[in-house]
Amino acid sequence: MANELSNLYPKAIWEIFQNICSIPHPSKKEKNIMQYAKEFGEKLGLKTIVDEVGNVIIKKPATKGMENRKGIVLQGHLDMVPQKNNDTKHDFEKDPIQPYIDGEWVKAKGTTLGADNGIGVAAAMAVLQSADIVHGPIEALLTMDEETGMTGAFGLKSKLLDGDILMNLDSEDEGELYIGCAGGLNASMTFQYSETSAPSDHLAYRIDIKGLKGGHSGVDINLQRGNSNKLLIRFLKYAAKELGLLLAAIDGGSLRNAIPRESMAIVLIPKNNDHKFTESIKEYQEIFRKELAATESGIRLEVSKADMPKSIIDNTTQNNLLNAVYACPNGVIRMCDDMKSVVETSNNTAIIKSENGAVNVLCLLRSSVDSAKQDLAEMVDSVFTLAGAKVEFSGAYPGWKPNMNSQILKTMQEIYQNKYGKIPEIKVIHAGLECGLLGGVYPNWDMISFGPTIRFPHSPDEKVNIVSVGKFWDFLVETLKYAPAK
Repeated sequence: MANELSNLYPKAIWEIFQNICSIPHPSKKEKNIMQYAKEFGEKLGLKTIVDEVGNVIIKKPATKGMENRKGIVLQGHLDMVPQKNNDTKHDFEKDPIQPYIDGEWVKAKGTTLGADNGIGVAAAMAVLQSADIVHGPIEALLTMDEETGMTGAFGLKSKLLDGDILMNLDSEDEGELYIGCAGGLNASMTFQYSETSAPSDHLAYRIDIKGLKGGHSGVDINLQRGNSNKLLIRFLKYAAKELGLLLAAIDGGSLRNAIPRESMAIVLIPKNNDHKFTESIKEYQEIFRKELAATESGIRLEVSKADMPKSIIDNTTQNNLLNAVYACPNGVIRMCDDMKSVVETSNNTAIIKSENGAVNVLCLLRSSVDSAKQDLAEMVDSVFTLAGAKVEFSGAYPGWKPNMNSQILKTMQEIYQNKYGKIPEIKVIHAGLECGLLGGVYPNWDMISFGPTIRFPHSPDEKVNIVSVGKFWDFLVETLKYAPAK
């Protein structure tokens, strides 16, 4: 099915993207895709550098007559988010992504597609291999591990790149130009617990929340989708208080930057409350379906008999955990005052997992305002500190402050209007583009971000619009042709 892609326009992008899909490249496991990019540049006879953190830099001289144009850095990230449906058998470290055409879209079979950011990377590589595109000096900067730590952006050193303009190819709405983004901060909370014996007069059950859409914890956070961790904790807190539920294990979510879609818990219920428990499962499923009817029509709250666990989480830790996660701020915290449709500050209660005597709760905090991000961090810290958890913050990265006087912005606005008959929208994105970090290393860069239309990134529903890839490519080629002079 994947070879269907080679018939799409532009052929160069889709052929390279097809190659990218064939190489496993989840975050933290980009060795093979990095090698592919390195060999790609070397086979073209272009100067190719792999820096100390694995970023690949490929330099292409200007075409004849374009030597006086400002150098442009085409930037994308090599890794992808590994998410799959529960019933899909796929090893992201070994198995290729299986893309296919579905009407106007390209999707993947049961997994994330990796159009985020494989299409952007493919576009940069297509420019490098082209023989007929007019352009000034070009550098491709293909970074490592953007999705789980921005390792490549954090590790990039100065003086490796010579360009004046950064074009980040990691946005997800064709016809929009992004000139700012949110910063982020990881929060990690740990509850240490004592293992106590499972009482014999209880029955063991497994509870699952399934069928949620999930999505990107920045781009999709304003869609009011359900968070499986928060919903599961809500039910567990009720059942603990009213039915004597005891918690043995919990596991929900898998990535900080993906809204959790599935969560499960192993619980014990007193035998005399067995019927009430199964009825309450039905009741809460109906509650969740009614509350989230507009966004989560497929939500399911399932229960099944489980083997009796050897031990359970002690009661004090259980109560502290349920109270803290229930109270933890989640979703949109504040919208931007000057851009009403843009989220300013948010939190994603991304992962909850019990193992080896500890329950870990991981969140990703985002804000385009550094002080607001810190304020949210203090809220999270307060809630979990009061509950007796150890709280740690890490991986802070800055936002990207908009520059309405950007020269490349004005150039691209004019080109888009001339080409498509309308002015592109100017946007700030509530996601962690690498521009904030990269601009800190190269403060001289004039930066902009754009890309094709991608929907539901970071989820198995991810898809990229075929026509938008063609428009994105044509716009990129035209912009290179009319890049500002030095």
